[in-house]
Amino acid sequence: MPSKQILVVLVNNKPGVLNRVASLFRRRGFNIESIAVGLSEQPDISRMTIVVDGSTGKLEQVRKQLDKLIDVIKILDLGADNAVVRELALIKVKATAETRGSIIQIVDIFRAGIVDVSSDSLIVEVTGDKDKVDSLYNLLRPFGIKEVARTGYLAMNRGNLISAQEK
Repeated sequence: MPSKQILVVLVNNKPGVLNRVASLFRRRGFNIESIAVGLSEQPDISRMTIVVDGSTGKLEQVRKQLDKLIDVIKILDLGADNAVVRELALIKVKATAETRGSIIQIVDIFRAGIVDVSSDSLIVEVTGDKDKVDSLYNLLRPFGIKEVARTGYLAMNRGNLISAQEK
């Protein structure tokens, strides 16, 4: 039965590594729901957080093949119960003089922030789990969403130190 899987892959920070990792998932028929990549605590190592839907058995095959890639240092399979999972979203909302106050009230309830104001729109920044981001989006939708940018998941194991330093 398919389920959401969160993998953290530590890789050497080199050109082409992201393409090789993504191609491996594509060849195995996995749709990557989200992928977030950035530097780790060591500048020569990048941290990829990859979210895919798929059975554990099929994902294990991909994991074994990932482990064979030269630039892959470590692969961690994070369960939702063992991890802190967050997403960042920027939402550009239509705003008039009449609606601006209502939008700000909704944003405040979600402990989000307004990061840009123009004469006809506001850009809202929200960080949290998927449900929080989706809920804020759905409440802002009646005002008119002009644009949305979401990072996808970032995840880290609770309590246990899992870092690039543990090569």
